Amino acid sequence: MPEIILPNNWTPREDQLPVWRYLEAGGKHAEVVAHRRWGKDDVCLHRAGIAAFERPAGYWHMLPEYSQARKAIWDAINPRTGKKRIDEAFPVELRKTTRNQEMMIEFVNGSTWQVVGSDSFNSLVGTTPAGITYSEWALANPAARAYLRPIIAENNGWQVFITTSRGRNHAYKTLKAAQDDPKAFAQVIDATQSPVFTAEQLAAEKASYIAEFGLEYGTAMFEQEYMCSFDAANMGAILAPAIGRAEKAGRIGKHVEYDPDGSGIHVSVDIGRRDTAVFWFWQPCIGGYSILKCISGWGIDAEEWCQKVNEALGDWKLDRIWLPHDARAKTFAAKHSAVEIFLEKFGVGKVEIVPRSSISDRVNAGRQLIERCQFSNECDDGLEALRAWHYKWNDDNKTMSRDPEHDWSSHFGDAFTEGCKVMQLHKPVSVPDKTPFYEVQPTLNDLWSETPEKSKWI
Repeated sequence: MPEIILPNNWTPREDQLPVWRYLEAGGKHAEVVAHRRWGKDDVCLHRAGIAAFERPAGYWHMLPEYSQARKAIWDAINPRTGKKRIDEAFPVELRKTTRNQEMMIEFVNGSTWQVVGSDSFNSLVGTTPAGITYSEWALANPAARAYLRPIIAENNGWQVFITTSRGRNHAYKTLKAAQDDPKAFAQVIDATQSPVFTAEQLAAEKASYIAEFGLEYGTAMFEQEYMCSFDAANMGAILAPAIGRAEKAGRIGKHVEYDPDGSGIHVSVDIGRRDTAVFWFWQPCIGGYSILKCISGWGIDAEEWCQKVNEALGDWKLDRIWLPHDARAKTFAAKHSAVEIFLEKFGVGKVEIVPRSSISDRVNAGRQLIERCQFSNECDDGLEALRAWHYKWNDDNKTMSRDPEHDWSSHFGDAFTEGCKVMQLHKPVSVPDKTPFYEVQPTLNDLWSETPEKSKWI
């Protein structure tokens, strides 16, 4: 076997050295927000190649969706060299097997490297990775990190989160947490801080975005992709601007609590057994709605969800659980439909099927009603999903998709807007009438005039 030195025919640039040196020194948690084409994946691929021979173990490169992993990483070609990126980082001479269908490489020393998706992390139960790269972290399911972090900690492994900015979502929060952690590494590097683009090229890129998307969105897209702006408008976002307004208005926080003297709780649902299920807990209040809790999970059947909803309710009064239309469906794996199971648990009158409506009607209801909603801290995961919920841009047609993109966030958006549509049908809690008995303050003469005359005999 010829001598191979890792990294294989690759050297980190000066602006890539800080994160590279941190990981080489044994760092466990790195967050890198960098502009498009900075080389985020290249850094992590080559670092994983070295790690696999420093410590025999499993290593993952995680994309937001499994379906995009093959195109973005496994089959991707480096335009500068014409070679596959995985062949550059993981020379075939160092491999024992290459499993194309699983997108997995097994090395001669027993280590493995695999491309996976954050939308199917639960299916990887039983594996114990010692290193994970979260690529395009801002677009990934944040539940993957929460689920896998204890595994990494137990294995004394490392995690690297690489992304471009996508508003102040979970990637922004994890970046801030790393900046406050002396043991972690955090870096934000825009296109003016690296040698990848000249000033002339950046000006041309910005002009191209504006020509394609218009001045407002084109500028926002450029600021997001190249200048790492977390405040740029997230193109296609459905409810993110409204959530930003709710934050500024103080409608999100621990002060939003259950009112024991108020109305009963409504629960809006997007339920699925093999997919993510989401439950939002609403309490009508004066002028709007208090959203008190959001719970979600994956691969859980209706019986288990009944128990979880009951636990989430605690001593709260339940008004109604609103199930989607597909809750009526029965499968070969279950003798009863979800609605039958919920009816048996919570009783007739406590469970209903939402009225049928179009996706556009639900989205419009969500945009209207969210302005009258306040959210407790127990909705944080749900709010992150609503911030990420979006339409997808079609490069061919130069238009947004007709319906929201189906990804990890869409389940939260569906459940929330189902609730919005239902709440629109209910009369909101009215403000108590505080009009004084006398609209005009009476005079003493007025009071005397209204007093019955006394009998002359008294």
